Amino acid sequence: MSSPTLTVNAGRAPALPTLLLLCLAATWLIWGSTYLAIKFALASFPPFFQMGTRFLAAGALLMAWMRWRGAAWPTRRQWRNALIIGTLMLGGGMGGTAVAETSVGSGLVVAFIAVVPLMIAALNLIWGVKPGRLELAGIVVGLAGVLMLTQGAGFQASPAGLAAIAIACLTWSVGSVLSQRSLPLAPGATGFASEMLAGGAVLMALSWFTGEAPQWPPQPAAVAAWFYLVVAGSLLAFNAYMVLLAHASAGLASSYTFVNPVIAMLLGVAVLGEAVSGFEWAAAGVVLVGVVLMLRGAALKRSA
Repeated sequence: MSSPTLTVNAGRAPALPTLLLLCLAATWLIWGSTYLAIKFALASFPPFFQMGTRFLAAGALLMAWMRWRGAAWPTRRQWRNALIIGTLMLGGGMGGTAVAETSVGSGLVVAFIAVVPLMIAALNLIWGVKPGRLELAGIVVGLAGVLMLTQGAGFQASPAGLAAIAIACLTWSVGSVLSQRSLPLAPGATGFASEMLAGGAVLMALSWFTGEAPQWPPQPAAVAAWFYLVVAGSLLAFNAYMVLLAHASAGLASSYTFVNPVIAMLLGVAVLGEAVSGFEWAAAGVVLVGVVLMLRGAALKRSA
């Protein structure tokens, strides 16, 4: 997949390509809603089983589509890379997130995920990649806004749940950086499909190892949530994130961690009837300021 081209106008930063804008919208809006979907799906499908079947289904569909279009089968080396990245990002990252949501409030889970941009920025320093000043400012402001969202909620979480989301953030960050720097996947969507298949297999192994058993027959709401996670969360948003990793800065690619709490908060009001205080709405505004700073910083870096 070739990198999107930009038209540089003198005196101002170029606009982001339409492809990247669509990918940002997918990771911001769709992933912001998946935390609610995970909660609904957990009613019948335990965490590793839920995530494993989700990514196996999405990966199989995407791989079949790419093979039908004539794409080459990944090489042995590319499958090895897919297994490593899939284990980190899907086995650890998504599996850990689902485990955390069994005992930790979704608001805390989403807020904790805001440390991902800082983790990615720190890991990128190993390769000598430093965020620009505006990108760094966006990360700091966005993180402050997400932390504000957690104040005054009165939530309590189990140590196991906090450990699960901490491990999830770390493994997701490591996998994201390695996919950019050291372990390339097969080109385009074929690589994303191989990662989902490999990661899904790891998640199913974890499900078997931990003795998970899905509820049968499953609740209709859980089934609907599972299909939403497969189609929207995996086929659309996850592939959009991988495109961002390939064609945008790490800070911009991980900006979803700032927007997702706002989306989750809005869905809580609309779907669950949760009350949102004026302080929390102010915190959402701080989050959006961080996103704007990051977008501006990424555009300036691309024009340099």
